[in-house]
Amino acid sequence: MARYRGAKLRITSRLGDLPGLTSKINKRSSRPGQHGATPKKITQYGVRLEEKQKLRYNYGVSEKQLRNYIKQAKSVKGTTGTILLQLLEMRLDNLVFRLGLAPTIAAARQLVSHKHIRINNKIVSIPSYQCQPGDIISVKDSPVSKALVTTNLESPSLSQSPQHLDFDKKNLSAKILGIVDREWVALKLNELLVIEYYSRRI
Repeated sequence: MARYRGAKLRITSRLGDLPGLTSKINKRSSRPGQHGATPKKITQYGVRLEEKQKLRYNYGVSEKQLRNYIKQAKSVKGTTGTILLQLLEMRLDNLVFRLGLAPTIAAARQLVSHKHIRINNKIVSIPSYQCQPGDIISVKDSPVSKALVTTNLESPSLSQSPQHLDFDKKNLSAKILGIVDREWVALKLNELLVIEYYSRRI
């Protein structure tokens, strides 16, 4: 499946709050559709599918990309679900979003692909670039680049930066101190169910 470009609030009505997908607040209390207000029994498969979809929509990755992250997480020693979230959190577009330089991960992806972001003083235009502890993320030294991110930094909805990021707001640069802790992943989901969903598919 390709990256989703449709109505975002429809997705959050079904899956819940997805901060990486949209910053808009959903006023609906029921699921979308004609029978959304009617309680519907969800199968075990459906529960796992929804958890998987939360990851896909929030981080803006394709089905193929998510499968590759699952395979990579399985090859690393440790809890597969936690490692999967850490891999997704260490993507460059997600880190730009978490620093508050963009309102959503999709907007952060655009900043990166348009060459407004640098890693260790080198322009990186690949949103899926896997950052490492010690890397320094900075905004390109140009009026256009700085103007694009400054507007977002002044937003009152800007949340606190995670502890694994040391952000210098004045110089628009941040150092990655380490791998993100599970408690700082701003997404309500059970990653174990995602691993179970792919257990027979990978």
